[in-house]
Amino acid sequence: MLGSDPGRVPGGVSLDNWQAAPYLHWSFQNVAALLPTATISRGSGPVAVLSSEPSTLGEVVVADPPEGHHRHWLWPRRETHARTVADVMAETATDGWIVWHDGAVLVEEYLGGMEPSTLHILMSVSKSLVGSVAGVLAASGLLDVDALLTAYVPALASSGYAGATVRHLLDMRTGIDFSEDYLDPDAEVRVLEEAIGWASQRRAGLPTTMYDYLLTLQASGPHGGAFDYKSCETDVLGWILEAASGTRMPDLMSEVLWSRIGAEFDANIGLDTVGTGMFDGGISAALRDLVRYGALLVGEGESLTGAQVLTPAWVADCYAGGPDSRAAFASSSSAGPMPGGMYRNQYWIPSSDPDVLVCLGIHGQMVYVNRRTRVVGAKLSSWPTPQDAGKLYSTLHAFDAVSDALSF
Repeated sequence: MLGSDPGRVPGGVSLDNWQAAPYLHWSFQNVAALLPTATISRGSGPVAVLSSEPSTLGEVVVADPPEGHHRHWLWPRRETHARTVADVMAETATDGWIVWHDGAVLVEEYLGGMEPSTLHILMSVSKSLVGSVAGVLAASGLLDVDALLTAYVPALASSGYAGATVRHLLDMRTGIDFSEDYLDPDAEVRVLEEAIGWASQRRAGLPTTMYDYLLTLQASGPHGGAFDYKSCETDVLGWILEAASGTRMPDLMSEVLWSRIGAEFDANIGLDTVGTGMFDGGISAALRDLVRYGALLVGEGESLTGAQVLTPAWVADCYAGGPDSRAAFASSSSAGPMPGGMYRNQYWIPSSDPDVLVCLGIHGQMVYVNRRTRVVGAKLSSWPTPQDAGKLYSTLHAFDAVSDALSF
């Protein structure tokens, strides 16, 4: 179902500024009023019950780690006193945050007018959802992760993706030339937004659909080399999944994922001019449903309603990676703040710790999973800038502190 409601858009909000302060706090919670969207239906199955147990987790202290020590990422040291988890959330433009532990919600807070039913844009947390769809299709036999992309979409033979495999997309290891510099208006990540109608088009002759733009991308290096974070990889992956299944992504994701996790609310996905989804960052969902999704990664792919959504083998592979996943990551610019980490199946594995996995999106979107302590944390935000190392790592460290507090 397509839909948008431009009559609800406040004065001043436009395609040119909806992702910028001061408008993004509103627009991130009202994407369907700005852009065409399609519903990702929760289906008619049971809602996974999330019981609530009041806690004092917000008072947990997020202290600087000892000198020379880091947990999962390099922690920027401060000279000020230690803050609590609640302090971190209050200081990082949080719209809503939640912590679930082994069956119960211990903290759930909404700030600045967000409500439990609000669908908030997930930005690149969307990538992890698309990666999960790939996991389901691989288990069903519809997708071979080692196959060439051209086996599913022959048109890619004329692009830089010729010779790349599905696995290369899942782990972001193609040689495609694509800049993810969000502050550069000429970077491909921003040009893509122009092509699909998410920003005013400034370039004459630019393709006007997602797939037509992806076909223009060329390679500047070999496929299968170092990790290189590029949003276009997930967009091509979405195209492959649609071709492999014969189903467009909103219906496909509903069928194999969203209707099976016990979601309470429908999600939605932003579209280009011909109805193709913005797979790399266009999904909006409610905060509580991110806990229901994250629970899959605690329970070996089983939902809170008892449905086996992902196979245990796929979940295990997400945490373990491939034989050279960490080496590929170490060769990238992302390795600095996440020593020992890797990227696998559209998830960030931040260190050599075998139990922690995160989904990350710009402007402060996050799902944190610790399968050892059975903790899922989620945070939806409206940071004024796309990337903010202080806000990111303080939030990750806050969820670590919560997880530590619950491990005793």
